[in-house]
Amino acid sequence: MTDHPLHRRTFLAGVGATGLTGSAALALTGTAVSAPVAAAASEQETTTTLPYPTLKRPFAMPGVREQDWTGALFVGEGEARFALRVGLLTAQGKLIREKMTNYLWRIGPMTPDGGYKEVRVSTDDRTVMPAHLQALREVIAHPDQWSPSAVTDATAKLPQLQQKYAQTQEQKRTIRVRYARTADGTGLVGAVTALDDDTTVVLEVGTPWGEKAAVSLDGRDVTASAPGLLDAGRTGHFRLSPTEPTESAADARCYASVADLTAAVTGGTGAPGDAVAGLVHRLGKGQTITFTARVGSKPQPVGTPEAHDIERALAAAEARVRGHHLTGSGPVGRAADAVRDALSLNTNYDKDNRRNYVMWGWGGGGGLFTGWDSAFDCVEAALVSHPLAVQHETDVFDAPAPPNQVPLRGPRYDQQNSGPMHAYAVWRLYTKLGDRTVLEKAYPALVTFHDLLPEWDTDKDGLLESPYFGDRIGGRGNHLGLDDSPVYAAYHRIAKQGGSGDARDNTDLTDVALNSYYALLAETLAKMARVLGHRRDAERFAARHATLKRLLNDRLWHPGKGLYLSRYLDGTWNETVTPTVFYPLFAGLATRERARVLVEEHLLNPEEFWGDHVIPSVARNDPAYCSGGPVHPDSEHFKYFERYGENSSPEQWLGAAWPPMNFTVYDGVKRYGFDDAAGRFAARSTAMYLEAWDKEGWFPESFDPDPGQSVMASAVDTAWRTYSWSNAMAVQGLHELLSDNPWDGDPSALMFGSLALPGTNTVDNVVLRGHTYAVSAGPHRTTLVRDGRTVFRATGARVAVRDFVLRGPGATFDVTADGPARVEVLAPDGRSRSRKVPAGRSRVEL
Repeated sequence: MTDHPLHRRTFLAGVGATGLTGSAALALTGTAVSAPVAAAASEQETTTTLPYPTLKRPFAMPGVREQDWTGALFVGEGEARFALRVGLLTAQGKLIREKMTNYLWRIGPMTPDGGYKEVRVSTDDRTVMPAHLQALREVIAHPDQWSPSAVTDATAKLPQLQQKYAQTQEQKRTIRVRYARTADGTGLVGAVTALDDDTTVVLEVGTPWGEKAAVSLDGRDVTASAPGLLDAGRTGHFRLSPTEPTESAADARCYASVADLTAAVTGGTGAPGDAVAGLVHRLGKGQTITFTARVGSKPQPVGTPEAHDIERALAAAEARVRGHHLTGSGPVGRAADAVRDALSLNTNYDKDNRRNYVMWGWGGGGGLFTGWDSAFDCVEAALVSHPLAVQHETDVFDAPAPPNQVPLRGPRYDQQNSGPMHAYAVWRLYTKLGDRTVLEKAYPALVTFHDLLPEWDTDKDGLLESPYFGDRIGGRGNHLGLDDSPVYAAYHRIAKQGGSGDARDNTDLTDVALNSYYALLAETLAKMARVLGHRRDAERFAARHATLKRLLNDRLWHPGKGLYLSRYLDGTWNETVTPTVFYPLFAGLATRERARVLVEEHLLNPEEFWGDHVIPSVARNDPAYCSGGPVHPDSEHFKYFERYGENSSPEQWLGAAWPPMNFTVYDGVKRYGFDDAAGRFAARSTAMYLEAWDKEGWFPESFDPDPGQSVMASAVDTAWRTYSWSNAMAVQGLHELLSDNPWDGDPSALMFGSLALPGTNTVDNVVLRGHTYAVSAGPHRTTLVRDGRTVFRATGARVAVRDFVLRGPGATFDVTADGPARVEVLAPDGRSRSRKVPAGRSRVEL
């Protein structure tokens, strides 16, 4: 075999070390191709108009398979698929090659289009952490506060866990994996760096989901070919080219199966074959393997650039992350980088519908989850990548109905909030994109959802009762994702008459949360219908929203408590107080005075919901709050927990802050114009998210209302470390800085600025309706930049701007200032118009 090194300049033009600029890209082989470059390369995968983009074939993409955090996917014409994985060998001889969630140590920087990706993976799965050891020491140090059995258990376990922790740290091996996508999208350059001595990594080439492929060695390279899954007459070809060979021929082999490869690299024997190849590299601390990988419709020619060229290309691609994708700075604004990286990590490939989506939960579920989780993912993803958000939501509405469910297409009907939240998500895609076709896809399914919901109206009075989910623990509130919320602990089953065929019965609990989502769905459908020209539908859905507003205020407002509370059909109140009392704000149901009472007397009351760590899933003064175990008020570190390995008292439904609740409460408070409270709420939510991100490098499913309490066996704070919708915590802060307007008024209008975020914060590269925006908001100055030009400036005070519409040389908007300020609109010709505004809210036309 003869290598054909590329000319350095040619290579750099192809992989982006010069900034991915120019009129044409050069592939790694040196052959000129017609492919978009520059900023367009970051979104080059979209080949059709929104909202139904596909991925251009052939393409290469880091990650995009469940929990293959160190891997990459390659798809050729005809849908021939190949996979590259980076495996890590533990000191005990275990090969970590997939399902890597527990082994993730640092995430990012990265982008959802694959332009750049970086992760750190360690053999330490963090099942034992310092907090676990401290928990056991706490029990031993205060034997009077725990039961004798707990003290005995802690005394026995502490030395065992100390030894296990020490051994894990001593034997820990960590690698840094980096990828950069070539300008034409068909290849990757990559590097794996050992951060510890005596580190063994495996470069594995095979297929992502067990497809057939022929894999072979070509000198130091690995090549593969496979027929297209959609067109067997087309063959895809793949080549992996490491810059350096393995130490010996025995370290580079092809095997009959993944099991054979795993056996061989862990000290056993693996049968030879052509299903998968493994290249074993043994590295000292600081040593790096560099490589290129590419896919095409023809056999890929040999040609590997020098390692320093790959490193330079990776550095240039990394620099582009902040330059061309969502980014920010400041105490809250820096969350933009974390959200971008987190959503990029969870960008996956739907092998059936052949598009990308956001993976929910902890990295499993067998593909796209079409329940309500994915609606939050869509709103979050729309900040990071419009193609990803649209592909994700399109996937939801293309999904078939699950077996034994109502025969609908679209979001799952077994979670009644799926329709309402997906309607909201689709509407926010419209307000962000301005493309009505995104509504046309979803509208028919959402109308069907709306028209089926009355089967949960047990007494036919117009308000819905909770569906019956059984008497089991773990799902009585599942119709709203509120699985074990104590609100649903005491409802009673009532046989359902008629209905859609859904086998669940009714109950006697008229549910504030469910009716709020029902109203939200009606209101959103009315907006969609107006845009789509369905006048009668718009009138029908608006009337439904108005009726629900009247009924909910008549029946579910508790005048003595000043709260919206669920109620049983016999008239008695369900007095458990959870954040669902604020859900009528989200749906636009509360009267202005009742909204004021909710926010000022309850949300901001530290005895109920307020504090540095918001919002607890049960009010702090409710008997259910942290009621899962004993309280130890004199303990030095842990107020709530029973023993190592068990859930703590502030578990998810007894007090822990849950991102979807925070998101819902924030949007409701913001909707009603409580800008100061909304800003403070967003700042606290974002700070909780960033605390976990900075300390642990993950984004968990829930957060403690009194931090540092949970001491579960699998993790501190949560077992679910990469939960996609957790980004809703930080998105509140980013929406506070700059957002579309999903509520009343012009759907093209913007909201930006903040009265309450700490310090000065920026967010940049936010795309809304075809323009790229940046915002800087601080105590004395707020600026809005569109497409690189400043269009708004406020000086002298903090401001929050709503309903901002820029037309021609001027703009109209509402502005709330925390002191006297001057607001200025700058026209394209350089002229400006300005005026002074007093503290408080003003309507401005300039």
